[in-house]
Amino acid sequence: MEFTFDNNVPIYIQLLEYMKIYLISGVFKCGEKLPSVREFAGTFKVNPNTMQKALAELESMNLIYTERTNGKYVTSDAVLIEKLKDEYAMALAKSYFQGMKRIGLGKADSIKYLERIED
Repeated sequence: MEFTFDNNVPIYIQLLEYMKIYLISGVFKCGEKLPSVREFAGTFKVNPNTMQKALAELESMNLIYTERTNGKYVTSDAVLIEKLKDEYAMALAKSYFQGMKRIGLGKADSIKYLERIED
């Protein structure tokens, strides 16, 4: 998988966003052991220190935790993951509706466009 980074946003912030998406989409499940920092760094083609910074942010948000000698794990708190998913979905929805409003479309018309999209 190829990852593209925006030069205007710190890489660790972008990694944090990728990781959040992995958590809320179920790529990494509650309680699951995560790959090592070096493995993640290799996957994303970034410096391990940058990857560690993103993982430290996830840990400060209680989305992952570290077992001293066993590595990092996804939280077992499914409610926390669902809350994050809800917040992320709401932000995407607000962004969509704000964009539609800028071009003169209200909520009802915007929903019609969503309904026209095929899976």
